[in-house]
Amino acid sequence: MEPKEMTEKVEVGEQKLPDEPEQKGGKLKGLLFLLVLAAAVLAYFIVTGINSRAEAKSGLEKDALAMAIPTVTVIHPGSGADADEVVLPGNMQAFVDTPIWARASGYLKAWHVDIGARVRKGQLLAEIEAPEINQQLQQARAQLATDEANLKLAEITAERYSGLLKQDSIAKQDVDNAVQNAAARKATVESSKANVARLQEMVGYEKVYAPFDGVVTARNIDVGALINAGANTPGKELFHLTSNSTLRVYVNVPEAYSRSTREGVQAYVTLAEYPGSKFTGTVVRNANAIDASSRTLLVEVDVKNSNGQLLPGSYVSVHLKLPTKSGQSVTIPANALIFRSQGLQVAVVRDNKTALVPVTLGHDFGDSVEVVHGVGPKDAVIVNPSDSLRAGEQVQVQEQSKSSAE
Repeated sequence: MEPKEMTEKVEVGEQKLPDEPEQKGGKLKGLLFLLVLAAAVLAYFIVTGINSRAEAKSGLEKDALAMAIPTVTVIHPGSGADADEVVLPGNMQAFVDTPIWARASGYLKAWHVDIGARVRKGQLLAEIEAPEINQQLQQARAQLATDEANLKLAEITAERYSGLLKQDSIAKQDVDNAVQNAAARKATVESSKANVARLQEMVGYEKVYAPFDGVVTARNIDVGALINAGANTPGKELFHLTSNSTLRVYVNVPEAYSRSTREGVQAYVTLAEYPGSKFTGTVVRNANAIDASSRTLLVEVDVKNSNGQLLPGSYVSVHLKLPTKSGQSVTIPANALIFRSQGLQVAVVRDNKTALVPVTLGHDFGDSVEVVHGVGPKDAVIVNPSDSLRAGEQVQVQEQSKSSAE
């Protein structure tokens, strides 16, 4: 090898020796960077963990506080209806119900209608044979004829005596006697006429006629039966007649509804034998007095029965539509009421806090009640309040679903 080449190699080698410490310094810097980065990452995870735990702890505290506040179910009261429907038992009766008695004594000659027959006013129902009355009528007519003959003779005599008195041929006393005798005979004739008219009326009672349009519900006589005039013998009425074109329904209304049950109030009746059918009627009158034994008001409801579908004596349910003061009352569920020593109360939520409000009730509908004073339609009424509920407690509100309310 030449000295020049060896010199160049030595130079080259001498130039590379200073680079080794620089490489070592770069490696140290990279390692230090990695250590710093790892420390930063570790610190990030540590801080993040601490924050997440703090947030979790804070969330648990909030949840615990939220769970400590009770949740109540509330509803808003319904507005009062224009009319309340009250269902009460009633007794249906015929508009006119009367027994038919005989006014003439005798034997029954014939009867022309039986039970269930529909008759018209003036229709012949039965005939009675009363020979005694017929004989009395003939005797009275004969007496009337005798009295009329005597009256005619007395009038002729009085007229003659009056003519003789003008000629001074007779005493004034005789004339007065003749005139007064004629007047007495006239009164006797009038009496005989009245007796004949009476007996004619009695003979007319031998035929029994219907006093009004109706239905025969009973027949208690038969041909040949002895008939006694009048109603002194119980159970011996000839017929029983009812008028069914309009029926009276009598119902005992509780005292709480007595003021609302006025003339003209609409109603309808239902019967078990006609499911789904409603028969309309109207309140026409009431007793204007409360029965002290039952504390009810006797009310009459008239129901039209032109087709004869309804029968007297039936048991019916009367649905009365009683007017109310609309807008002044609300309805709430009965399970919202609180019975305590302070009186009847209702729990409401105002500004997420409870309040106990005294209330005044109106009508009781069973599962709901009418409140006339205390709460309004905008109040949030607590349903099924707990016995430990107190005023001023903070609560969480949950609206009751419509399905649950129904």
